Amino acid sequence: MDKDLGQKRAVQYLYPPVDPFDQRMLRVGDGHTLYVEQCGNPEGRPVIVLHGGPGGGCSPAMRRYFDPARYRVVLFDQRGCGKSRPHASVVENTTWHLVRDIETIRTTLGIDKMAVFGGSWGATLALIYAISHPERVSHLILRGVFMMTQSELDWFYGGGAGQFWPETWARFSEMIPEDERDDLIAAYHRRLFSGDLRTETRFARAWSAWENALASVYSSGQGGEAPGDYARAFARLENHYFINKGFLDEDGWILNNIDRIADIPGAIVQGRYDMICPPRRAWELSRAWDRSEIHMIRNAGHALSEPGISASLVRIMDEIAD
Repeated sequence: MDKDLGQKRAVQYLYPPVDPFDQRMLRVGDGHTLYVEQCGNPEGRPVIVLHGGPGGGCSPAMRRYFDPARYRVVLFDQRGCGKSRPHASVVENTTWHLVRDIETIRTTLGIDKMAVFGGSWGATLALIYAISHPERVSHLILRGVFMMTQSELDWFYGGGAGQFWPETWARFSEMIPEDERDDLIAAYHRRLFSGDLRTETRFARAWSAWENALASVYSSGQGGEAPGDYARAFARLENHYFINKGFLDEDGWILNNIDRIADIPGAIVQGRYDMICPPRRAWELSRAWDRSEIHMIRNAGHALSEPGISASLVRIMDEIAD
């Protein structure tokens, strides 16, 4: 399908922009304050949106997947990114802090049970939250599944995806001296946390550009140059989580605990040609989780904005709302 035509067709599935009816800065302890917003119908079905990264932040475009007449939509910037403060901080910033933050948001807003909508790292966090608090989750809606396993990190930072994008991989990997390229996550970590702002920003932009370049199935391999503040938060947080293996006790933690969400219905939307989070993990998750349905989207990559992915997510959320 022609890219422009596909994008135009996808627009019909997206709800018009809706402004928040509630915006606040919420203190969650450990010196962190989170930006939290609500939009849609205050009496509608609650759904919380978990952004990717870690470190990506939420955006107004994420509001458009939900019928504003039927959903009470909660979005927030996770620790260290977006409008949350302190910016780009990894202090007291782990997966388990984020799980606790979701609980703090839920109880502060007086929500008993909610749907959880997340993509990429947001899908990881959604699964971990649901495993930790299954009684608080009505549905899981996951896109571009990332299971926080070593094999996935090896794929993206060890040269697997680079087999398809050698010129883009060269720009990313050749930022690092050859004798350090056996572990690019560790090599970038040393530079992203060097203490020198110029060095950190330079390598943060390279880290971000590698991921951005591969997000869309229509990519030219050019990731662009993200604003320095955004790139630094995104790269530092993502690298911090990845070098610590997501702060999980074991590789494969999610699948090893999947029985905890056996009674939660879920939908998995996965781009067939996702270069960042290969479809095999989404398929494995669907096989282990009986109440899930998987939607493999042809001619789609990783990005939330891919026309087929957008259309599928809106249809699913409309079905859940009925």
